[in-house]
Amino acid sequence: MLTLVVRTLRYRTGGFIATLVSVFVGTAVMLACGGLMETGIRTVIPPQRLAAAPIVVAGNQHYDLPTVGHGEDADHETATLSERVRLGAGLASTISGVPGVAHVVPDVSFHAEVLGGQGGPSVPGTQAGHSWVSAELAPYRLTEGAAPAREGEVVLDSATAARIGAHAGAKTDIAVRGGVHSYQVTGIADAGRRMAADAVFFSPAEAAGLQSAAGQVDAFGVQLAPGADVAAVNAQIATAVRDQRAVTLTGDARGSAEFAKAAGDGELLIILAAVFGGLAAQVAMFVVASTLTLSVQQRRREVAMLRAIGATPRQLSRMITGEAMIIGALGTALAIFPGVLLGNWLFGRLTGFGVIQPVLKFEQGFYPVVAAAIVGLSSAWGAAFVAARYAGRTRPVEAMRETAIPTRWLTPTRLWLGVSSLIGAVALAYLTITVVDGPLAASTAGPAVTLVATAVALFAPGLTKLLVGVLRRPIRAFGGLPGYLASLNARARWMPMAGAVTPIMLATGLAIFMLYFQTTEVAVAEKQYSDSLLADAVVTSATGDLPPDLVAKVQQAPGVAGATAFVTSKGYNEKPSDATQDEDGVDLTGVTAAGVAKAWGSIVASGQLDALRGNTIALPADLAQRLGVGVGAKVAMRLGDGSQVTLDVVATLRTTAASASALMPADTLAPHTAAGAADRILVMAQPGTAEGDLLTSLRGRVGDVDGVQVAGREALTKAFLAEVQANAWVNYLIVGLLLVYAAISMVNTLVMATADRRREFGLQRLIGSTRGQVMRMMAVEAGVVAAIGVFLGTLVAASMLVPFSAAVSDSLFPSGPLWIYLLILGLAVVLTVVATCAPTWFTLRTRPSPSTLAPE
Repeated sequence: MLTLVVRTLRYRTGGFIATLVSVFVGTAVMLACGGLMETGIRTVIPPQRLAAAPIVVAGNQHYDLPTVGHGEDADHETATLSERVRLGAGLASTISGVPGVAHVVPDVSFHAEVLGGQGGPSVPGTQAGHSWVSAELAPYRLTEGAAPAREGEVVLDSATAARIGAHAGAKTDIAVRGGVHSYQVTGIADAGRRMAADAVFFSPAEAAGLQSAAGQVDAFGVQLAPGADVAAVNAQIATAVRDQRAVTLTGDARGSAEFAKAAGDGELLIILAAVFGGLAAQVAMFVVASTLTLSVQQRRREVAMLRAIGATPRQLSRMITGEAMIIGALGTALAIFPGVLLGNWLFGRLTGFGVIQPVLKFEQGFYPVVAAAIVGLSSAWGAAFVAARYAGRTRPVEAMRETAIPTRWLTPTRLWLGVSSLIGAVALAYLTITVVDGPLAASTAGPAVTLVATAVALFAPGLTKLLVGVLRRPIRAFGGLPGYLASLNARARWMPMAGAVTPIMLATGLAIFMLYFQTTEVAVAEKQYSDSLLADAVVTSATGDLPPDLVAKVQQAPGVAGATAFVTSKGYNEKPSDATQDEDGVDLTGVTAAGVAKAWGSIVASGQLDALRGNTIALPADLAQRLGVGVGAKVAMRLGDGSQVTLDVVATLRTTAASASALMPADTLAPHTAAGAADRILVMAQPGTAEGDLLTSLRGRVGDVDGVQVAGREALTKAFLAEVQANAWVNYLIVGLLLVYAAISMVNTLVMATADRRREFGLQRLIGSTRGQVMRMMAVEAGVVAAIGVFLGTLVAASMLVPFSAAVSDSLFPSGPLWIYLLILGLAVVLTVVATCAPTWFTLRTRPSPSTLAPE
């Protein structure tokens, strides 16, 4: 049997190559998604600035959130705190007392932006300020000059110095807390490796005054005495700091102390890889099955002959399965190396778009390879199973008769699978409409569309026959003689034509749905943000903070109705606890009572916003209802840095899903954020005040404050859209890979279907048709196939886009430019015509002869 399988593949190179390409591309895409998932699961963050410290002690960013039950029966979920959990500087003495510890180095980071030479342009890149004492933790070593010893002196890392052309003894402007100041560059330092963020080192005394939280540090680097065992010392330090909300880190885990928010990027990678990997697996199985089935259908005469000479259905099944598994194994093996490269490339694009931080280490080990191989081989085996049933259940005489004009297509199995796919699509569509939440919605909407596409593919022969009947008269009316011949071909060959229509439907349906799904999400997010934005202008600072008295100064500007500092964070209600609370917690916004009381009175359901002073909070009305509290009650909350506070409820708010944020006083919330202070002020204009007049008034009022900038409402929307579009581009990128895969399948199928018609073309030439007439006939036929495929693909996409759009907006039509649809339509037509006419042209190069009509 193996010999027969190999010989069969040898003489069926067209179908062999087409199926091999489908398995190869599908496995490579799956392997790339597997690498992204492994990277997210492992979340390896190698240390950079702390690489020379064998042990790092940092704040515990994980928080056990009780959600259901009480006491020992409580069910706990783990949340990642949104702000850096800092430690008291006094903890250094506790750590120093552990045997084996040589000395402890505190590490702090704060905003410091190098602006170049005095008055020069801002330097591209991200800088962070540190105390020079922490330079040894990288270690940074001076390559030029001396260490900073007093205020007004800094050491620049070599990358920053190279960009601005600085050297020891030069002057540079740096935006730090309190404004923009001129600093003397006393030295240049280099760590011998590339850092994710450039560093600026200040003298220890000045760094202590610039850090956001006095008396606290971000982490401690622990240097060990000679001969000390890292594991033993680490265990003793962990015991010593157990009650201080601290954790000890060694190895690559030390990187999380530098890049606390990078751990959340791992969760995002898992979601992205799961959503698009699952979709890729569905598309791969669909594509391989359709390609292999078409290949077997083209061998009806061969199958009939084997059945006539005594081959059993079981033997045919073994032969077709053997062919498929050889192709699957070869395609999977060839895809391993390209799949690794593709995964690495995708990871680079994700970091380039700023969706995840480049500090994560890309991981693609043994498990993604195994998973991709299983998917590739399973696709081949499943496709062989379907194709073998088609070949094995047919009687020899019936198979020979179907070689001329196949008519049977709707079997009980096909009907059952088609109806089941539609039922599953309806269930997932309901979940999508009710969830309506970014990646979660995509995780149900994508599979729903593929299920609809599967149902349409199963019923494609009947739909194609129906649509061919509808288009027959227009084709004859406008196509001339080529149109007449094409209509006759379509009427007689509707069954094979359905095999060509299916990949076009899949490619166009996925393209239309995925692209318009994303544009609709972006448009809805923009509208929700715009509707919830109550500010008419914004005052920002390049120094990372704003002077405490600046809000009052802005409030006094002509045309200003209200001004408020603006701080964002997250928290978790602890007492009373909300049983529905998850790791996302409660959105918190820090504001200034006097400003919001004047301008945001319309959102108050009960209580007063001008009472937001000290430890107080205004809760969204739905959250207050779930907690069972009202104005005058007290709630205990865990803030983003792990601090627990008890807050008085002074108001409840009418909010929407787009702005369901609790309000707190900015001066209460800001110290518990990474920045430690508000970096923007929202300004509300008096009725009748034009935006231009408001901006002029504000610039005249605060223009003399260092680092302060004034912008209109559009600046806030632009910043929000930049973040949304960054995530959107990631989806476009991965969707693009799937669409390329679907397009390859489409071209594969069309080339196979056209190349199989050599005998038909030869007969037409022998009865008098010219090469040009055959080519024009095939061009018209390709247009018909493209029209039917695009029409069905549009229906497939609309099956989910319409309900989704209706659920998230006021329109049944998705948001997005019309040119996207026209571009997809144009590409589908062009690819169909080229993939049909190119093999036709190659076939027609040979002069026809009676031998052309001989059976293959």
